[in-house]
Amino acid sequence: MDAQHLIKMANQIGAFFESMPDRKEAQDGVANHIEKFWDPRMRKAFLGAIDANQDEALSKFVKEAITSHRSQILK
Repeated sequence: MDAQHLIKMANQIGAFFESMPDRKEAQDGVANHIEKFWDPRMRKAFLGAIDANQDEALSKFVKEAITSHRSQILK
């Protein structure tokens, strides 16, 4: 999996949910979407890129959502 492509996709998901007025609900939406629609290999590669500090292009909003929902995404 190309980590930069996964980061780009996560940012697109985040851009959609970030417009919601309730920040917690928006972050839940990002995590739920990634958990529901991304293959486990994609999720693992994405989290690996974050762990390896290869996430410079990842939006702050998405990074917060992923950090607070990490255990949910690892399912």
